[in-house]
Amino acid sequence: MKPVRLFAAAAAVSAIALVQSACANLCPGCCSSECRPEIVATYTKTPVALDGKLSDPMWQKTPAYELMHSRTAWDKSPSAVRKFFANGVAEPGKVRLLWDDKYLYIGIEFTDSDVVAEAPEDQQHHYLKGDVAEVFLKPMNQTWYWELYATPTGNKTAFFFPGRGVLGLPSGFPEKTLALKNLKTAAAFDGTLNNSWDRDKKWTAEMAVPIAEVGMIGEKLTPEIPWLIFFGRYNYSRYLPVRENSSFPQQESGNYHFYEDYGLLKLVK
Repeated sequence: MKPVRLFAAAAAVSAIALVQSACANLCPGCCSSECRPEIVATYTKTPVALDGKLSDPMWQKTPAYELMHSRTAWDKSPSAVRKFFANGVAEPGKVRLLWDDKYLYIGIEFTDSDVVAEAPEDQQHHYLKGDVAEVFLKPMNQTWYWELYATPTGNKTAFFFPGRGVLGLPSGFPEKTLALKNLKTAAAFDGTLNNSWDRDKKWTAEMAVPIAEVGMIGEKLTPEIPWLIFFGRYNYSRYLPVRENSSFPQQESGNYHFYEDYGLLKLVK
């Protein structure tokens, strides 16, 4: 019986090691369904002067997060498309975060060969009408969340959803009323807008999310309360074989409303 017991014990140890190894590969240092990357926002004593250019020196003192394709982004695409994106994001993007007592600031910097923004108004479905940066904010322990946009022209959108189970209903997409009245954006671009016959270089944007308003439903945005955050990008360009979507944190399937993939916002003071 001893050899059998020893074999069983050895098999059990091997199985545990395989599970731990697989988990470490998926989520280093954690084997929990709530394992999420931390996304740091650095405190600034001086309010950010929004010019859309990230000219405030504080932007260089906070971490930058690079956007990535979802893991299955091109699985069903033609081979030419898969080959084009084989080395990762063709037109890179990065985001940074700052905060003070009134605002959460988001700095956006996107390489872009063809800057497109065909809806020069606020509160539009900008992802259908040109390049856009999207920010999702959700209290970890609540069903409701915000979806916020910034465009190369400085236009903005704020949608609010009571829960993902009612996503898509007209009540979640008001066409004229900005869900966050004091949301601010500014943007700048290096190139020519809506002209696909030359090559542009990039666009940048800054977003100021009002802390008091974003938590007005009942869960305050403070360092003590866990909030989730996610960044998505729609990139249209003549020089890409298809529209390029990217995000941070990286997703499995590329659905920006899958908040299981969101990162944990960390307000550092």
